[in-house]
Amino acid sequence: MKPIKSIITIISLTIFLASCQLAKMGGDAKENPPDPRERVKKNLEEGKGFRLNNMFGKPKGGDFEFASSNELWKASLDTIDFIPLASVNYSGGIIITDWYSADNNSNEMIKISIRFLTNEIRSDALDIKVFTKICDALNKCVVNEKSENLIVELKNEILKKAVIYEKENPAKKIVPYKGKIIPKG
Repeated sequence: MKPIKSIITIISLTIFLASCQLAKMGGDAKENPPDPRERVKKNLEEGKGFRLNNMFGKPKGGDFEFASSNELWKASLDTIDFIPLASVNYSGGIIITDWYSADNNSNEMIKISIRFLTNEIRSDALDIKVFTKICDALNKCVVNEKSENLIVELKNEILKKAVIYEKENPAKKIVPYKGKIIPKG
């Protein structure tokens, strides 16, 4: 009996705290329909709610937003697809390439790291660093960080591609609500 009371207490406390947080968030009355049933429908279509019938069904695998659905991520990988990748971590938001040289005999190589600061397509969403490694005949190498035009060019190219990918899939985030709306009465 004690575990059931604990579960009920935890659920009640969670609902109470969630309702407090929702009250703080507020909202613009012009953007929300006055009818509560229509608000519920709108919130569920925008992914702002949860459905109890999903909690009691058979367990499923997790719902993941795959990297291919993130326009910035996809555009970044497409932009640097000519360089071998050393480390890629979608959940950590970072892409690191391996050392790359366009000419196998060249003593100069580059390495790029792209860090994602947000999923929004904007100029400050990416932190790009480009490193150069110059080696002499005795394999003594010097590594420097570049802060030149290459970073600006990479960022512009990634943002251009991300905008194109976003335009190709404008309704990606809206999931229609397929539940029943109870009529007023």
